[in-house]
Amino acid sequence: QIQLAESGGGSAQSGGSLRLSCVGSTTTSSSYCMGWFRQAPGKEREGVAAIDFDGSIRYADSVKGRFTISHGNAKNSIDLQMNNLKPEDTAMYYCTADPGWECSTSMEFDYWGQGTQVTVSS
Repeated sequence: QIQLAESGGGSAQSGGSLRLSCVGSTTTSSSYCMGWFRQAPGKEREGVAAIDFDGSIRYADSVKGRFTISHGNAKNSIDLQMNNLKPEDTAMYYCTADPGWECSTSMEFDYWGQGTQVTVSS
């Protein structure tokens, strides 16, 4: 089991940048696929980016070239650098983790953080 805590959300203007961080706390030595999902009011949840323990990465087409996911300094921690933000990036962003073999933005993740709000104004 792993507990996830996000930080770094906030407000930005269109074209601006924000950086999200997520720290996972676990008593096991398991390695996880970790990712970011987002959900805007009235819209379906969307997988944004995922990074496996070996460093392999997947992005949603909507954020390719603008967002970068990376491992943090601590084990089971990740960051999401968001550049050239657009109003349509406005959503609650959730950090996720899964101990399984698959790692993608379209899979179901077992563990979720509480979320951090990102708001982009035009």
